Amino acid sequence: MKLKNIVLPLSAAFLLSAASCVSDLEREPITDVTSASIYKDFSNYKNILAKLYGGLAMGGQISGDGDQPDSDINGINGGFSQYTRLLYNLNVLTTDEAVIGWNDGNLHTLHKMTWDSSNEFIAAMYYRVYTEIAFCNEFLRNLTDEKLAANNITGDNLAQAKLMKAEARFLRAQSYYHAIDMFGNVPFVDETYLPGSANPPQRIERKALFNFIESELIAVAAELKDPKTNEYGRADKAAAWSLLAKLYLNAEVYTGTQRNTDCITYCNKVIAAGYSLKPKYDDLFLADNNINNPEQILSVNFDGINTQTNGGTTYMVHAAVGGDMKASDFGINGGWSGLRTTKAFVALFPTNGNDKRGRFFTAGQNLEINDLGSFTDGYAFIKYKNIKSNGSVGAHDNWVEADIPLYRLADIYLMYAEAVLRGGGGSQATAVSYVNQLRERAYGNTTGNVTSINLNFILDERARELSWESTRRSDLVRFNKYTTGDYLWPWKGNVKDGKAVESFRNLFPIPNKDIIANPNLIQNPGY
Repeated sequence: MKLKNIVLPLSAAFLLSAASCVSDLEREPITDVTSASIYKDFSNYKNILAKLYGGLAMGGQISGDGDQPDSDINGINGGFSQYTRLLYNLNVLTTDEAVIGWNDGNLHTLHKMTWDSSNEFIAAMYYRVYTEIAFCNEFLRNLTDEKLAANNITGDNLAQAKLMKAEARFLRAQSYYHAIDMFGNVPFVDETYLPGSANPPQRIERKALFNFIESELIAVAAELKDPKTNEYGRADKAAAWSLLAKLYLNAEVYTGTQRNTDCITYCNKVIAAGYSLKPKYDDLFLADNNINNPEQILSVNFDGINTQTNGGTTYMVHAAVGGDMKASDFGINGGWSGLRTTKAFVALFPTNGNDKRGRFFTAGQNLEINDLGSFTDGYAFIKYKNIKSNGSVGAHDNWVEADIPLYRLADIYLMYAEAVLRGGGGSQATAVSYVNQLRERAYGNTTGNVTSINLNFILDERARELSWESTRRSDLVRFNKYTTGDYLWPWKGNVKDGKAVESFRNLFPIPNKDIIANPNLIQNPGY
């Protein structure tokens, strides 16, 4: 059975039910009585593991996510606070790649780059990260060698339990990667920190957290299944290598020291594992992108039936449809008239439309954004569809079943090329070859091929290839173009033509409530 089909629902005995608490990031998701009973039966383990993966896919415990008490975190609807929706909002909406027409709470401050430490969407991302870490920690507490022995988990069951343990460590490291990237110096909790402790979590410096993530990923890479041998949707060695490559590419931002040679090393490991590009770019983002997809390394999975969320690709498709766009062309029952893109992003593509990655809907849309609240200001951008490669509609016309790639080969190719250009070694000829493979797919022929590349080209190519995949903010930060005046886009800094903003906005603030609740924390500068 593919994990895609077992993410949710879980039986009530397996649900991690207590709401996240601002005064204690590490909540107690399973009672002692429940823990003692469910971990004695190995048949429960896969369902519990599914909740760890499900923490990336669902915002709550019921279909459609729900409000309290069904949402996994306090103070915000589960759909608004679903993991990948928040990743998109903080890493795409704050850049040139997207604007949104809605005025929910402080959502409008994200693209304007005027947020403060009371922003509920930034806080939701912070608590979503730590909720996922809490889920993983609880699982890991119950899979120690001592507890496995006490619960008589032996033989093949023991081997499977240890594999699941490695996957949980990977998922925890991945969430800590999101924390280091977006928030910098943050609270640190692992499985040794007991829920309900009288002492609040300690603060970990960014460099020390980098070292923890690195060591965890290296360790689990030796324990996870070989590439492409695990069930679809479960992490394997290539997922760990991919995240290591991403960590090393951003190492100078996180630690002050470049690690581009290490980035190349792990890119090469992934490439050598035998992944290949999916022949048609559009097919990467369709409702059946889990089928015959040799490019996908790891994804967050949705099926339209068991994973019914207003986040995920349901958000990505519905929110991007409005104006004169026909919802049926996207396999959905209606658009939400929210997401569009900016003219700065449109300008990254050739005007002749030969690059098929620049899929803009322009009928009835204005290139100029005079009113952020008007859906017809800004070209609509087509990324995901709830339609399969054979033209049929997904399983449900409201809940989209396309999966969201976390790591795919195209990103590995571009990371390799950038790390080469940054002096990490490798081969420039190989880097150009990888870039041209992406461009040949995008153009359908060799007319878009290049003979040389530089860093600015790679930054633009990453936007073209990985648009709306939650990479843009960290890319711009790494190139020193996120907050500076070196690159402007409409409404950056809440000015129509864009302006530089304060450099402290390279990081998001720690939520005020957590600063108050935990005396060990220090607010990021500027907030």
